[in-house]
Amino acid sequence: MKLKLLIAATLATSASLACAAADTYKIEPNHTYPSFEADHMCISVWRGKFNTTKGTIVLDRAAKTGSFDITVDMNSIDFGHEKMNAHAKKPDIFDVAQYPTATFKGNKLRFEGENLVAVEGNFTLHGVTKPLTLNIAKFKCIQHPMLKREVCGGDFEATIDRTAYGLNYGVDWGFPKNVRLVIQVEAIKQ
Repeated sequence: MKLKLLIAATLATSASLACAAADTYKIEPNHTYPSFEADHMCISVWRGKFNTTKGTIVLDRAAKTGSFDITVDMNSIDFGHEKMNAHAKKPDIFDVAQYPTATFKGNKLRFEGENLVAVEGNFTLHGVTKPLTLNIAKFKCIQHPMLKREVCGGDFEATIDRTAYGLNYGVDWGFPKNVRLVIQVEAIKQ
């Protein structure tokens, strides 16, 4: 009986130590910009970004585990062109009145050695949720010289077929379906 209690106490202590090793980082909205590149009328590539993002990153570098929970305000779309911003918000494209946010909830982190190279999870856009892997071009954590706190950040990217999310605008005219997502993220340790 004492051996069972000792084993249970050891496991509980190990589990609490493992949980204590994970750090939580809050997305810094002034330094995080989900953006995208999409073909415009088969002539050029238009780029847009979203100006309002929030979320949390939980990271245990020793265990190589964690999670990413990011929410994008779809109403904050910005092409740098007011008429395109207004059109993108309408029902025939993003329908932001019905689908005001897009989310990425990543729960599987992929490392190569000590380097975080990808996050696998689920992406919800336009009311549709699909698996998505965000590949990481670079990811780094530093002691921020002005904030005097640890900040982690990096450049994430993926390519999606927008029609898989019900975004069919222009497909009948021959507009390509693939959209490249490029996400610049910075988050502050809490």
